[in-house]
Amino acid sequence: MLSADGSRLRIYIGESDRYEKQPLYEWIITQAKAKGLAGATVLRGLMGFGAHTRVIHTFKIERLSEDLPIIIELVDAADKIEAFLSFVEQHIHSGLLATMEKVEVRFYRRDQSSAPKTPPQ
Repeated sequence: MLSADGSRLRIYIGESDRYEKQPLYEWIITQAKAKGLAGATVLRGLMGFGAHTRVIHTFKIERLSEDLPIIIELVDAADKIEAFLSFVEQHIHSGLLATMEKVEVRFYRRDQSSAPKTPPQ
């Protein structure tokens, strides 16, 4: 169960950011899954810049950028999000912007086909 009082963590990175040769967004999602967070989504931006960029990165037909902005959204209970953010901060020391906000979780439903089957009594 996920309580109605949740938190959303947004992590802003670049598509070319890496953690030990793995795309950083993949590492973050893998770690979130391993730590049992309720859900995560990776979004690829069309245009953006950050603290370490000298130019605006954009997606255009003439010039396909290889470092487009990436936003990772994670939702769970506030304490789990805080713990996960602390974990990420211990491993990633630059090129990261994180924001957190309270959210109201209206419903959270698991796929019934993957839920454990309970034998009839």
